[in-house]
Amino acid sequence: MPRPTHTPLTTHGDGSEGALQGDAAYQVLRSRDARFDGRLFVGVTSTGIYCRPVCRVRQPRRENCRFFGQAALAEAAGFRPCLRCRPELAPGLSLTDSSDVLAAQAARLLAQAVHEGVDDALPAILPGVAARLGITDRHLRRIFQRAHGVTPMAWLTTQRLLLAKQLLTDTSLPVTQVALASGFASVRRFNAAFAQRYRLQPGALRKQSADGTAAAAAPRSAAHAGLARHAAHAAGDELRLAWRPPYDLAGVLSFLGARALPGIEQVDGLALRRTLALRHQGQVLAGWVQARFDADRHELRLALAPSLMPAVAAVRERARQALDLDADPARIDAQMAGLPGPARPGVRVPGGWCGFESAMRVILGQQVTVAAARTLTRRLVERFGTPLDTPFAGLDRLFPSAATLAAAAPEDIGTLGIVRQRVRALQALAQAVADGQLQLHRAAPLQPTLDALTALPGIGDWSAQLIAMRALAWPDAWPASDIGILNALGTRDVKAASAQAEAWRPWRAYAVMNLWLSLELSPPLRTDEAPAKRPGLPAGPCKHLETTP
Repeated sequence: MPRPTHTPLTTHGDGSEGALQGDAAYQVLRSRDARFDGRLFVGVTSTGIYCRPVCRVRQPRRENCRFFGQAALAEAAGFRPCLRCRPELAPGLSLTDSSDVLAAQAARLLAQAVHEGVDDALPAILPGVAARLGITDRHLRRIFQRAHGVTPMAWLTTQRLLLAKQLLTDTSLPVTQVALASGFASVRRFNAAFAQRYRLQPGALRKQSADGTAAAAAPRSAAHAGLARHAAHAAGDELRLAWRPPYDLAGVLSFLGARALPGIEQVDGLALRRTLALRHQGQVLAGWVQARFDADRHELRLALAPSLMPAVAAVRERARQALDLDADPARIDAQMAGLPGPARPGVRVPGGWCGFESAMRVILGQQVTVAAARTLTRRLVERFGTPLDTPFAGLDRLFPSAATLAAAAPEDIGTLGIVRQRVRALQALAQAVADGQLQLHRAAPLQPTLDALTALPGIGDWSAQLIAMRALAWPDAWPASDIGILNALGTRDVKAASAQAEAWRPWRAYAVMNLWLSLELSPPLRTDEAPAKRPGLPAGPCKHLETTP
C-alpha cells in the first residue's frame, strides 16, 4: 500500500475532519505509519478508546473512526487512552507545528508547569503565561482555543494525566508521588480527575496490562508487575519515549561522542549517560541519567537515579529536547533540498540537558576547534564541578552551577587557559542566570532572550544563535558566520550563505546540522591521497565554532 503524504492530515479545531483528510488518515492507520505518531490519534466509537496510528491492535472499521490532531482533542470528545499503544509515549509537536506561534509558545509554558510540578490551579498559572507572552489572559484563552481546539485547562489536564499514566505504568513511584510529579496539588484531586477522565482508579492501572485489544485489559501478576518496573535497569525505573522515524542515529551518536566531557558524559554504543543537577520545587536535585536507543521500536529508554525521580517529568522533557525526539522529519527533510553532499534523512539537532551548561560550552567554543573547546570545558569541570557518586565508572562530577562560576575569582578561571575576554563572558552569563535575569530553556521567549544574551559582554549574534539552537530548541536558528557552515557551503561570503539558507526556513538549525555532519562524517582519505581543496578554501580539517552536547 502506498504511504500517504502528511499534508491531508490537518484536523479542524473541533476535532472533526474533512472527507479527504479522513480517508488519508485512515490510510495512515492501516499502514501503521510511524512518521505520523504524535500528529494523529484515532478514536474508536465502538470501544470509546483512542490510539496512536502505530497501535498493533486489530484495526477498526472506517465508519467507527474519528481522527484528531492532538490527544487533548480525543479526550475532550470523550475517548480514553489505549492501554496497549499508550498515547503518552507519542512524540510531541515542535514549536512551528501550530498555526499560531503564540498559542504554541503558551502550550510550551503550560507544559513546563506540568514538568515542574506546579500546583494545578489554572487561574494561578494562566495570567503568568499571558504576561510572559505580552498578551492578556482573555486573548491567550481565545488564541489557544483557536489553535489547539481545546481550552488551556483541558489541554493542561490531558498533559498531566498522560504523564501520570506513564509514571504509573513505567515506574514504581507511589501514587502520592505520581500525583505530585504530575502537577496535582493533592492525591484527592488527582484520583478524582484520573477516574473521571479514564474511568479507572490510578491504583487499578498498576494491576492491568493490555491483552492485545483496545477494549480489554488483564490483571497483572505480582511477578509481572515487578518485572515491568525493575527489569530495565537495576538502579532505577525506565521510561519509554517515542520518536518519529527516520532518526539519524549515527549522526547523533557521532556528534555527541566527539563532544562528550569526561566525568560528566559517556557515549557507550547505543547508550548515553550523564550527570545532571536541576532545581525542583525550591531544592537542587542531583544524580545520573541513562538514555538507551531502541531503534527497532523507534523509542528511547530513559533511566534515572532515584534521587532525580521527584523531578522525573522535568528530566523526561529534557531528554526529549536533548535528543530532539519531537522533530518531524516528514516536514523537515522536505525543506532540505539544495544542501551539499548526500542526504541524511532524519537529521536531529541535539540540544542540551541544561541550558546554562549549553550556553557556557558555546562561549568556550568561540574561535577554537571542537577538541580545544572540549579540553577547556573539561578543565572548568575538574576545577569547579561538584563530585558525585554514580554506579558508572568515570561518571563522577556535575557541571559547575551558575552561582559557583559567578562567584569564582576571574584569575582562577584564567589559570585554566581561558582568555580574559572569554572569562568575562562566562561570568557575565553565569551572573545573569544565577540572578534569575536570564532563563535558558525552550519555553523562554525567543527574541527577548536573544536580546538579553547579546547585551552581555563577549556574546555576539553567532553565540546567541547557537544558544537558541541548543538551549532554546529554536528550529530556525542560523549562526551565519560559523566557519563550519561556510566551509561546507564552499564560501566565505556570509551574506551569500544566509541568502542560500532562506530556502531552508523554518528549519535552518537542521540545515546547520546537515552541514556540520557533511564535514565530520565525510569518508576518510586514503593514506596516499592528498586533501582536496574546495575553491578558495584552505585544505585540512575544519574548525567548528561550537561544542555543545
